[in-house]
Amino acid sequence: MHITYKDTHDFSAEELQDLFLSVEWSSGHYPEKLVIAMKNFKTVYTAWDGDKLIGLICAMDDGIMTAYIHYLLVNPAYHNMKIGKTLVEKMKEKYAEYLRIVIVAYNDEAGFYESCGFKKADDSSAMFITELWT
Repeated sequence: MHITYKDTHDFSAEELQDLFLSVEWSSGHYPEKLVIAMKNFKTVYTAWDGDKLIGLICAMDDGIMTAYIHYLLVNPAYHNMKIGKTLVEKMKEKYAEYLRIVIVAYNDEAGFYESCGFKKADDSSAMFITELWT
């Protein structure tokens, strides 16, 4: 197995659906919307095992101060291989000159993000209006 990393915005609906459903994210049920969403993100880095999409991180930014990481996901069959950390490092390098990089983490994943250098806010909480269930 040889993992490669790419900076790309082009995906098939099936590639995205397979990856998102592998982590049981409900957005995987909307693969056509995910294709459009990926084209609209400012930055997208991916991990591949051959021609199989196994990981993805994407962000939007204001061009100078703040970047928002929206998705980070790695197919569970590839967990504990430093793929997620590598993808986060690519984002940290890309946005090194920015004043803030933001991510909304589920509570059971907060430890991973803290190990990547993120700090949980004491005085704020993520809030949503959503149709998604995960």
